[in-house]
This record gives sequence, structure tokens and C-alpha cells, in this order.
Amino acid sequence: MAVDRPRAERAVREFLLSFGHDPEQDPDLVGTPARVVEAYEADLLNGYAVDVPALLGEGQAVAESQTSGFVALSGIHVSTICPHHLLLSNGVATVAYRPGLRLFGLGTLAALVNAYARRLSLQEAIGESVVQALCEHGGARAAYCEVRLTHGCLVARGSRETGTELVTTARRGQVDVAELALALGRRGGATP
Repeated sequence: MAVDRPRAERAVREFLLSFGHDPEQDPDLVGTPARVVEAYEADLLNGYAVDVPALLGEGQAVAESQTSGFVALSGIHVSTICPHHLLLSNGVATVAYRPGLRLFGLGTLAALVNAYARRLSLQEAIGESVVQALCEHGGARAAYCEVRLTHGCLVARGSRETGTELVTTARRGQVDVAELALALGRRGGATP
């Protein structure tokens, strides 16, 4: 994604000025437009620069034999910018997949989640994109993704719900819920 940095910095400056804050006069705001643009380009929206098929191609190994169960990774840290208010949402994701002929490194699974989370995407779309990529580009026979986020828009504005967490799930392929619950270590009837 090509970023027009001078334009973006002018836009941040204008945004601050529209609220009565001059980043050239307020010592706390000196350099803020450049820092904001750097944060968005280098980190918060860097998912646009990820070639997902290449990521999955590089982070795989040929399976010695076809695995019948799920491979699951939980606790993947997620930070994403909500496209509705441009506020940060934080939480975790869980990814599980039933391998086809390829296995993926744990870092590759985390990088895949972040490739979609570091875009202007609704939470629901993150999980859907992950399972689609695992099945279509990664050859997984089935895939599951759960995303749990605390949304900045609920914490910092409106009803100020500090303890809320939005949970979304996405599935692709033949996903047996009971088997998946076992793979994720969930007991007592807690199914995904």
C-alpha cells in the first residue's frame, strides 16, 4: 500500500486544528502528525502489504501423513482499527485447521491473523478471511477462527462498556464442533 505521507500528515494536522489544537504551537503535539502517519503505515495498517498466498506458501511444511485431527493455536494477540470510528480494538484470536497435505508454522498462523487484523476490517471479516485463506490458499480441509475483542468505541465513548468483549467465529469445511472443542481444550460442554 503506497502512502502519500505528506498528504496524510497534512490531514492529521488539519484534524487537530479543527479541534482547536495547533501541533506547531502546542509543545505536546509537535511532531504528532508524522508520528500518527508512521504508526498507521508501519504497524496499524501494515496488513495491506502482506501477500497472503505467499505467506502461507513460505510458512508451510509437507505433512508426513494426513492428520485426522485439528491443529489449534490460541492466544494470538490482535490489535485492529475499527473502520467505523478508527479506534483501536484489542483481544485474542484462536485458529484451528484440519491439515491437508501441508502443515503451517505457528508463527505463520499468527502472521495470517495479523495480516487481516492490520487492515480496516470489521471483526467478523477478520475470521472469515483467515478461514478462507487457510482453505483456499493453504489447502486445509477445514478451518475455524474465533476472534475476541474489546472495542475502543465501546470503552471510550457512548455507553463506556469497559468489561465487554465481542466474540465472532468463522468456519469453513467439515468442522465437528465436539472434536474442535477437544482440540481447543474446552471441557464441560463449552463448544466453539
